[in-house]
Parts: sequence; structure tokens; C-alpha cells
Amino acid sequence: MLADLLSESYDTDLEESWENERTATPVRAFAVRLHQAGCSLRETTTILAELGVERSHGAVWNWVHRLADSERDPPTATPSRVAVDETAVKINGEWSWLYAAIDIDTKLILDVALFSRHGTDPAAAFLHGLREKHDLSEAEFLVDQFGYRTALARLGLNGRVNYTDRNLVEKWFHTFKIRVDRFHNSWVGSRESAREWIEQFVHYYNHQRPHQSLDGQTPAEEVLN
Repeated sequence: MLADLLSESYDTDLEESWENERTATPVRAFAVRLHQAGCSLRETTTILAELGVERSHGAVWNWVHRLADSERDPPTATPSRVAVDETAVKINGEWSWLYAAIDIDTKLILDVALFSRHGTDPAAAFLHGLREKHDLSEAEFLVDQFGYRTALARLGLNGRVNYTDRNLVEKWFHTFKIRVDRFHNSWVGSRESAREWIEQFVHYYNHQRPHQSLDGQTPAEEVLN
């Protein structure tokens, strides 16, 4: 059974990302998938220990980051419909706002960013960063309030208020808070560590989590194929 689990997680393309490591690549791949699927570092190392592999939290964390750094995330896209929204999260007891943009058609998370406040200026800054990463020339932005319309107008982007299709981004926020349960109350740690966990979940969502509406493909596969 262990051999089957490791072989399912193994990909020969990962070898270059993890050269000079003392732990076998299939074991590292399995640990990374556990973590990206929502297991905490403690849970991941406990599962590895049950399988006879003793490794520290720091080792698993390094594996996760090395793999994420080896792939462009997300892949560059040319979306036609983009849902944008923000949600409040607590970091060390203080409120921050997580902005996210999702391609309605491919379900790809196009970008995420943390801001210390919300409103027109952060929205415009987020959209500006989004435009630097993707071709938005044909994109229509679906938003839930007219404040976003001002931010879109500043950048010459097209958008409209939509309360139906744009709900996809709200569903993503809900999934994110369930899977990364440290955001249920208040994140304990630096803002940088919070950003790293958010980026890891985005990587999992884009590259590992298949979607029924995409015929079992991941959003990244839908974009790249």
C-alpha cells in the first residue's frame, strides 16, 4: 500500500527540484501532496512517522516551497471573464483583506494579495498587479459593488456588477478557509508566513485539485491544454 501511495505521488519531473536531498523523491512528493491537500505540518510529519519516515516540520516546509518555486504559478492566462472580490482575515488579532481573482471559465486562481485595508485604492493596486501577470485585453470583470467600477475605470478595464457568476470567487474563499483552518479565527504568525500559506493553497487549487466541471482536469491543465 505504501508503495502504491508513493508511486501515485511521484513524478520524474520533480527530480531536478529536489536534487541533493537525503529523503527519496516519492516520499517528499507524498508529503507535499498531503500538505497541499490541507494537512498541517504536524499532521503531515505524523503520517510520515506512521509510515516509518521520521522528518521535521522544517524539512517538510522546505520541500513544499522548493516544489512551488520550481513551477510558474499561476500559468499566464488570457481570461474572458474574471471574478474579483476580497474577504477579511485576522492575522495576530488584526484585520487584513485577502483579494483574489478567478477565471470563471477555467477556474484558475489568477492572483491573490493581502492588504492591510480594503477599498478603491487596494482594489486598484490589486488589479494593476493582475494586469502585469495576465493578458486582460479581452477580460470582463464581474464584481459585487460599484466601488470596484472606479478601480476598473482607473486602469481602463471593463467590468460590471454581477451577483451570480462572480459567486465562484466567494466559494473559493469558503473552500480556502475550510482547508486552511488556521484562518478560521486569527492567524498566529507573521504576515509573510500567512502569504506563504495562501500561496501554497493557491498552488494546490490550481495544480492538484481536479474539478468536475472541467472533466476532472485541474485549472492549470485546462489553461495549458
